[in-house]
Amino acid sequence: MTALSVSASGVAADAIERHVPDLVRDSVASRLFAKDATLWGSDAESEASIRLAWVGLATSSRPLVGEIAALREVFAEKAIDHVVLCGMGGSSLAPEVICATAGKPLVVLDSSDPDYVRRAIRDDLEHTVVVVSSKSGSTVETDSQRRAYEQAFTDAGIDPAARIVVVTDPGSPLDGEARAKGYRVVNADPHVGGRYSALTAFGLVPSGLAGVDVSALLDEAESVADLLAADDAANPALRLGAALGGTDPLRDKLALLDDGSGIHGFADWAEQLIAESTGKNGTGLLPVVVQSEQDPEIRWPASDVLVARLVAADDETRPSGDSVRVGGTLGAQMLLWEAATAVAGRLLGINPFDQPDVESAKQAARGLLERGAGEGTAPAFVDGAVEVRALGGDWLGHAATVDEAVEALLGQLGERGYVAVMAYLDRLGDAELAECRRALAMRTERPTTFGWGPRFLHSTGQFHKGGPPVGVYVQITAAPREDLPVPGRDFTFGTFIAAQAGGDAQVLADHGRPVLQLHLTDHDAGLAQVRKALSAGDGR
Repeated sequence: MTALSVSASGVAADAIERHVPDLVRDSVASRLFAKDATLWGSDAESEASIRLAWVGLATSSRPLVGEIAALREVFAEKAIDHVVLCGMGGSSLAPEVICATAGKPLVVLDSSDPDYVRRAIRDDLEHTVVVVSSKSGSTVETDSQRRAYEQAFTDAGIDPAARIVVVTDPGSPLDGEARAKGYRVVNADPHVGGRYSALTAFGLVPSGLAGVDVSALLDEAESVADLLAADDAANPALRLGAALGGTDPLRDKLALLDDGSGIHGFADWAEQLIAESTGKNGTGLLPVVVQSEQDPEIRWPASDVLVARLVAADDETRPSGDSVRVGGTLGAQMLLWEAATAVAGRLLGINPFDQPDVESAKQAARGLLERGAGEGTAPAFVDGAVEVRALGGDWLGHAATVDEAVEALLGQLGERGYVAVMAYLDRLGDAELAECRRALAMRTERPTTFGWGPRFLHSTGQFHKGGPPVGVYVQITAAPREDLPVPGRDFTFGTFIAAQAGGDAQVLADHGRPVLQLHLTDHDAGLAQVRKALSAGDGR
């Protein structure tokens, strides 16, 4: 039994048979692991040349193991064992899956929702160590979260420098500021992009502080590095990359189902890696994270859906239908999916290392904050506790209720379309809202995604704007139960998350995407209305 397995059937097997011989002939695997930046064409060469260090992290990250262990011992001696991670996108998703799989507690603070932030800060502050992770050092969400914790520690008579660990690129604005304040700083490899950073300090520091054996994780990746670098038809990365990016016509919706892998939350990590890497230039792959065999994307997948099952390392079940089965340990799978995504990017003809539309949404949000326009424009109408707005075209018609507005939006779906629900709410307190995903997929018989804002902006948010213009979008926002100031800033968490939502909707509309904005003026009553409207009318 090998450490990794990739088996395929149907159109996925056809894609492997069609593309892998060419990938082998062109030495794509060995060139990738030799950091050849020319693999994705001249337009991508400049970015790729500074983003390929991830191929060697199983070796280059080894010095971190001892540093992390020593740091954990310092905190353990003082009974500081409640680990909180402030980070977005790749800075938070990898540690989340690493810790969940190892059964180690980690609080991930990747939201601007004031209720979510307040709950995290009030949870066992006395024993808390905060890891602040930001590659650029200028991520506004992470900066705001850090400021909130600094204030909380100070108010509690605790020196923030004794409780905050910063992970950032060397020379970033955060690097200089943190060192000046006396914080512990761990620099990450600057030649690795955020979504490929699972095995850098961004993934390892919070995980190691939480008690994960990060050395074993690196061992798992190292055990398959030579296999993934081999120019061989059996190379799992070439096989998976061909299945993802080489179907004809392209199966550009990827239904990710955990089928006994033993890896908790891996699909969420893979969603960000794939969507942000490929969703640009009008093409890409949209991961759809599903929960069970009963979800429609698995029971009766549409003709543009490929099913990917995440299975146990020793799984030998034969695939069926148009699907791929992928098995392996966590560290091995992380390196596999990173390499396969890079291979898929080559087949799709895109640069898998940039994210042009993520920045556009950030700029729009900053503009709204500066103008004080977080509340947005006047609603088209109000129904009960919900304000309704329609952007991205004249499609609302005569709708006068939330139910009618949802029906009008879904009427914009084409035969290759998808539905995206984007909830700028408290993902713990409002977790039940996510159940509407399956109901909408049943109702429309189309792939449906669900994302918590602003978390998804660093994931499927890139695909929404840069991928094919076939999606319809439901955005849900709410007036905070109680707002929370951002210390040292002239905005609150409530106005910030409103600006993030408004900026996201604005950029989608500018791209001609239809967006239905549902704003809850009364949280509980409005949420009940929205849940009812989104869960109505199952198709089968």
